Amino acid sequence: MLTGWVLDMAICAINYNLINYIFTCNFINYITKLLKEFSERMPYDLTKRLVIGLASSALFDLKKSDKIFKSKGEQHYRKYQRKNENIPLEKGVAFPFIKRLLSLNSLTLKPEDEPLVEVILLSRNDPDTGLRVMNSIEHYGLNITRAVFLQGKSPLSYIPAFDIELFLTANSDDVKLAVSEGYPAGIVMKGSIKDDNQDSELRIAFDFDGVIIDDEAELIYQREGNLKSFHENEKSKQDIIHNPGPLNKFIQRLAQIQQIEHKKISQDPKFQPILKIALVSARNAPSHKRAIKTLRNLGIEINEAFFLGGIAKNKVLEIMNPHIFFDDQLTHLQNVAKFLPSVHIPFGVTNR
Repeated sequence: MLTGWVLDMAICAINYNLINYIFTCNFINYITKLLKEFSERMPYDLTKRLVIGLASSALFDLKKSDKIFKSKGEQHYRKYQRKNENIPLEKGVAFPFIKRLLSLNSLTLKPEDEPLVEVILLSRNDPDTGLRVMNSIEHYGLNITRAVFLQGKSPLSYIPAFDIELFLTANSDDVKLAVSEGYPAGIVMKGSIKDDNQDSELRIAFDFDGVIIDDEAELIYQREGNLKSFHENEKSKQDIIHNPGPLNKFIQRLAQIQQIEHKKISQDPKFQPILKIALVSARNAPSHKRAIKTLRNLGIEINEAFFLGGIAKNKVLEIMNPHIFFDDQLTHLQNVAKFLPSVHIPFGVTNR
């Protein structure tokens, strides 16, 4: 009798636990479904990733298209683009950089994680003539899905709307206006660029003054006209962190991606980092100390640093072969732009 009662109680307990388990699982699945639906309804958040604004003139070679527009007018240009909309545009100066930048999205730790990098096309074309640009992006397999077409208008006012941390275009007027408004922008310079498709690394080279930091130190050199005053100022302020320059937020985003790569290495010692950051500066000792301490404070790991003290940058850059180089002075870029992707940042005293 007692045995039967115990058996009945055991069966009840099992049934109760089973019902409870089923209810709990269903409840968890229901909550998971609700959370997924809620997240899908939420606006796409750009603030947690590196966002690049890109003009088609930076990504593709538009020399022929521009020539037709300038010589034959808008209607002929429109007919030309429609006729050729399924013929891919030739790769432009910034193409190797953008292709590798997007490859950083492979570093996400989980498949469901948000991408680390977002590239948004900001075009002066209208949607009709811009179709060829989007078709070309699709042809080359670039994961660029968001675009803005403005029918001849400058995209400047939309930079803050998309939380853009770097805007690249070949249109110098757009960049100069953007920089004057405090937006991070650079002019992609003309050049004959060759890319090695077997090279999966992403090498980015930066000048320091007027790019990563502001022009405070450069202003002293330009005002005094000698390096002695410049070095004395930097030596006396070696423990004072520089004020941020136009690409400060951009390089800080890269630093965050570096940290993800470090985590990958800790999990898999055979993992090969994609991103490599180099500093190529006209500074030399003793002004190097303040530069290094500033970068350290920002949490930026510089893989290679060149404090050249007036030595021409082009020979170093030719060996390094970065996929993009940022500098605020045209004199440092004119020879370099002939053989590697170069961007002029028209910021500060040297550009007034």
